[in-house]
Formats: sequence, C-alpha cells, structure tokens
Amino acid sequence: KTPLLRSMEAIDKQATRIFHLFGHKDVKRVIPSVGPEQEYFLVDRDKYLKRQDLVYTGRTLFGATPPKGQELDDQYFGAIPKRAGAFMQELNRELWKLGVMAAAQHNEAAPAQHELAVRHCIANVAVDQNQLVMETMKRLAGDHGLVCLLHEKPFAGVNGSGKHNNWSLCTESGDNLLKSGDNARFLLVLGCILRAVDRHGGLLRLSAANVGNDVRLGGQEAPVAVVSVYLGEPLQTLLEGSDSQNKRTMDAGLSAVPSFRHDRADRNRTAAMAFTGNKFEFRMVGSSDSVAMANTVIYTAVAESFCEAADALEGAADMDGACRAYASSLWEAHKRIVFNGDCYSAEWAQEAKRRGLPNLPSMVDAVPMLLEENSVAMFERFGVLSHRELESRAEVMYETYAKHVRIEARVMLHMVAKDYMPAVIRYMGILDRSEPVQSGLYSRISALLAQVDDLRRRLEELAADADSRSDAASVARQFRERVVPVMERLRGAVDALEMLVGRDYWPVPTYGDLMFEA
Repeated sequence: KTPLLRSMEAIDKQATRIFHLFGHKDVKRVIPSVGPEQEYFLVDRDKYLKRQDLVYTGRTLFGATPPKGQELDDQYFGAIPKRAGAFMQELNRELWKLGVMAAAQHNEAAPAQHELAVRHCIANVAVDQNQLVMETMKRLAGDHGLVCLLHEKPFAGVNGSGKHNNWSLCTESGDNLLKSGDNARFLLVLGCILRAVDRHGGLLRLSAANVGNDVRLGGQEAPVAVVSVYLGEPLQTLLEGSDSQNKRTMDAGLSAVPSFRHDRADRNRTAAMAFTGNKFEFRMVGSSDSVAMANTVIYTAVAESFCEAADALEGAADMDGACRAYASSLWEAHKRIVFNGDCYSAEWAQEAKRRGLPNLPSMVDAVPMLLEENSVAMFERFGVLSHRELESRAEVMYETYAKHVRIEARVMLHMVAKDYMPAVIRYMGILDRSEPVQSGLYSRISALLAQVDDLRRRLEELAADADSRSDAASVARQFRERVVPVMERLRGAVDALEMLVGRDYWPVPTYGDLMFEA
C-alpha cells in the first residue's frame, strides 16, 4: 500500500503541472480514481469438495471440455440463476455495510461466471474496497451452498476471470484529465500515456503477473501477454492530425429513433490497455490479485511522462500550438504501441515482434522487468520503490511461482494415483475383451493409462529436480520450463481417458457437473 500512496503523490504533482500549463492555476490537486471490475465463478460446494484440485489450488487441473461451453453467449448478461441471485443480494447488503457500493452485477460470458463492478473512488480506497469484496464473496458463498472461485482460470476452454482496472485522473472539482476531445490538453495527455505504456510495457505486464494469469492471458476475452493500447480508429485519426472520422453518425433506420453521433469510445477485449471514453481500462490484472501494483506502475509511469512534458512546455509562448506539436511528436515516437485489431491473431504476434514490443508469456518471464535499468530509475526518481525494495519483490515473486506450481504438481500426482488410475482400472475390469468393440476400447484405455503412469513418474522426478536448485529464480525457471509442460501433457492424457470411461466410474464431478448445475 505504501508504494501505491507514493505513486499517487507523484501523479498528483505532475498532473497538476499539466493543468497549470493551460492556465488552470486554481487546480491544487489531481486525484487518481479507480473502478475495478471483479469477475468470479460460483460452483456447488458439495461438488467442489469432491475435487482435490479445486480445494487445494482453486482451479481444475484436469477436466475434459463439456459438449456445450459459452459458444452461444446465452449466459452473458442473461437471467441470473436463482441461487446466484440470492448470493448477490446478500453480497450487496454486506458490502453496503462496509461502504462499498456496487455499480453493476451480472452474468459473465462463461457458465457459472459472474461479475461485480463497484463505483469509482480514490485509488487507495478502491484497492481496500476490492480486498473487502473478495473476502466478503468467499465468506458469503458458503451460506448459499456455494463456493466462490477467484482463480484466473478455474476451467480450461472458457473465459477466465480478470479484474479490469478502470482508471482516470480528476481534479478535486471533478475536471477529468482523460475527458476526450480534440483540444490540445487531451492530445497532450493521450500522447504522454502512450509514451508511458510504450516505455514501460514490460513493467505493466509484470504488474499483472501471477501464477493464475499464466493460464488466463491470451484467450476468451483476456488480453494477450504483449501490452498494447487500443484507441479506436477515431482517436487514432485525431492523433494523426485529422478529425474527419470523429463526426460519423449512427442511423437506426427507425423514424422513432433519431440519428446520433458515433461514440469515439469502443472496446477491444484483446488489448491490455483500452481507452473507453473518459478513462483507460487495464484489462490484464488477474481476478485473485490486488490492483495495487498495477496502479502503482501506471501512476508512476504516467507521472514520469507528464514530468517530461511539463519540463519541455513550461514557458512556451503559444501553449496550444506547442502542446499540439509535442503531442504529435509523441505519436510519431510511440505509435508502435497502438493496435486496434485482433490481438489474438497470429498476424499481431508477428507484427508485435516486428515492432519490438516485449512478449512475456509467463510470470517467470516478467519478473526481470522489475530490475530493468529504466524501471529502477523511474521508481527511484519519484521515490516510489528503491532498488532494494524491487529486488525483494522479485525474490518473493519467484518463490511464490515455484510454491504454487509445486503444489499443483503434487495435487496432480495425488489425484492420478488415488482417483483416476484406480477408477480407470475398475472400468477396464468390466470390459469384455472377447467382444470387438469392447476390446478396442480396452486397448485405447490401456495405452492412455500407460501414458498417464509414465508422465506421473516423469513429473515426480522433474519436480524433485527443480526443488534441488540453489536460488529462487533458478527454481522458478525449472518449474516453468520443465515441470509445467509435463503437467500439461499429463492433463491431456487424463482428459482423454475421461471421454472413454463410463460416467458412473469417473471419480470426480465433471466440468458439466460444476458449471451447469450450480
């Protein structure tokens, strides 16, 4: 919390300087505000308790894809199930008692997934409130026979859960520095933010790095690991020096509905940072994580960019012209960070590489960003974090990664040995090997079972080898590079068995049981 408060002081001071450039000397304070959206899953408690992976890790380490997922989008914003609705009502009452006001609640895209968005407030208060939201969700779910899952990817193949960090900068009188328009101030602010994201994209990725996000990022509405900014075509055109596209109108084709101006703001769920009208939405933070680190990085990076702008522009004779020229130079220098297309596409992965944008797919890849020279220099310049404090955080993150993956590997070994293999062997015992169809099924199951046993032994060996390394970074890399791939292969083999073994013999509730029958 202390680094967050320090970063808030930095952005306050530098954003105030931006206001003063334009003659607003009455502005004494600029307040960063945040409105985090909290995504979560609700599952039946009795079924949850029958799955060691959910109990110990918060996510399913095994599970075949059900016949129906979220393909029809019928869950998204649909009627809230009765039990989930009762939970939400009580959640609202309990949060109101704590001074936390919900702005929206609804079903999310995946079956059994929901979202709560709270009202925007000053950043440090928003961080505290979000912690209260998570604690209250987990505490109240049990009263309704449910369990609240805050893991970033409880179920493979459907939406994971994020924590969309909506942030803006306002004066004490309510003047929003991010209010869109074609004025010089807005162009300058937008250019400064592009510079901050481009310069510290790897650090922003680090700010949202946790073990669960490694399996969430890059699919089903989560942004990819390459940090980019979505502006939308109208704003991009504005920065390029033309406002021709900003006056488009929408016509519904109905006499009862008048035409209206096309909104500049749009949404791109594949980009990490998206402009959404009068705020930016940083979509990368994981659902179980705190938004404190993400906002600490955002505010410090933007403060640095504002400081450089104010240093360059203070005293300019023609402030409007100087700001527009400065904003134009920022656009030319940092437009590589802007991408309005589909970040999931293979073309973007290649294009991002061509542009030189960092691609950090895992938490282990991202941790070194803390100690990059420009990261250390920025944090120390504004008194947010010292080099020693950054080193300690890197050490903790490596240790945290290794501990989480170690636990997941142990749970997989336990479930394979005590649940899946005995169940499969029992099912094989009822098959008639003299009957051609059953004999073929027996052979396929037998081959997969042998593969599972081989992978189980290999996973045990690799986990022990990773633990034998001498330092935290080395241990974490071993778990990431050698243990995780074998875990994924083991899961694939067990999930293939699930599709062959009779339902009555399968030892744990399936995805369908958990997601569609809460």
